[in-house]
Amino acid sequence: MPDPVHVRELTADDLDAAWELGRFAFGSDPQRPPHATVAVPGLTRYGAFDDAGRLVGRAVDRHHEQWWAGRAVPAADVAGVAVAPEARSRGVARAMLTALLRGARERGAAVSALYPTVAAPYRACGWEVAGVLRTLDLATATLPRHQPNPRLTVRAGTPADLPAVADLYERVTRHRNGMLTRRGELFDFFAADGLPADGLTLVEDDGDLVGYATWQRGRGYGADSVLTVDEALAVTADAARELVGVLGSWASVAPTLRLCPLDGDAVSPHLPLESARDHGRDLWMHRPVDVARAVGARGWPAHARGVVDFGLTDALAEWNTGTWRLAVADGAAELTRVSGEVDLRLDVRGFALLYAGAAGARSVAQTGLLHHSPGADPTALDLLGAGGPAQLLDYF
Repeated sequence: MPDPVHVRELTADDLDAAWELGRFAFGSDPQRPPHATVAVPGLTRYGAFDDAGRLVGRAVDRHHEQWWAGRAVPAADVAGVAVAPEARSRGVARAMLTALLRGARERGAAVSALYPTVAAPYRACGWEVAGVLRTLDLATATLPRHQPNPRLTVRAGTPADLPAVADLYERVTRHRNGMLTRRGELFDFFAADGLPADGLTLVEDDGDLVGYATWQRGRGYGADSVLTVDEALAVTADAARELVGVLGSWASVAPTLRLCPLDGDAVSPHLPLESARDHGRDLWMHRPVDVARAVGARGWPAHARGVVDFGLTDALAEWNTGTWRLAVADGAAELTRVSGEVDLRLDVRGFALLYAGAAGARSVAQTGLLHHSPGADPTALDLLGAGGPAQLLDYF
């Protein structure tokens, strides 16, 4: 029998031990960042303690919001999960994540995302892989160059421009699914006093911001020099061309451009992505915290309309288990409990795949995460995934 653990929210007295546990787990720099051992608004830190009172596990609930088709959905995004080596494979992570989900639901969260170092333990707790944050390397010299548009102004940004940058980020992301809103007390706490990168390039049209790029210069100017673009977003094709032109101008001193493209945005069509090389791939996973809240809080495509009944099983969040009716119409949806037999039965991981638009119902059925009666059409549950695939641009 595994040794019992007690899970609770960490106090200020626990934070030194929590930092050390995380430092060993992730190989972090021994120098502690200032926020590591102080209370941070918008973070709930959980710890697991053995019967001797020793901290053997930690996990963090980040109080984010995610955009889903124009509406901000409260999220419990998970980070910093670490278990002492002597306590691994004893149910510590499961106990912490169970407590985290319960606490997140109590504070109003609807959905949850995380970046796993290994997926299996999170799959066992109801999360499923829903997307990939890709980091690509491009030869800077291959970026297209063109004559600057005389209508547009390109200039270096200052800290005074950051509110306009945040507004443009929201214009790009709020109609998408899964993207962080970057609002709230957690983001306010970590807001930089200065620029969040070495450089900020702005593109303006008659004084209005229509594109920006933040970038890290890196070191050196030889063959191995890299310009890392943290973000390059635009709301017009002309602004995107200007940004790509500025980035391409670094070719003589930074032969490699490194960035995370956002699928379907204004900048990507102007990048030679066919010649890109993968630098890194970070899987991210998703799950509902509260299925009724997850459905009711998000936006839905105006054309989506229908009703479907299904059963749901969620081993960690028992409040999600049961028989439900999904009704979608006029850009909104509702999930209500119903009684009786149903032809469609979902595991919570299957719900996550459908909700995030990561797979269709027939594919989910092939994984064994959706079961249906003989003759029943599983594609009725494609209604749950209306609105297209979710994406993430923030790593946490």
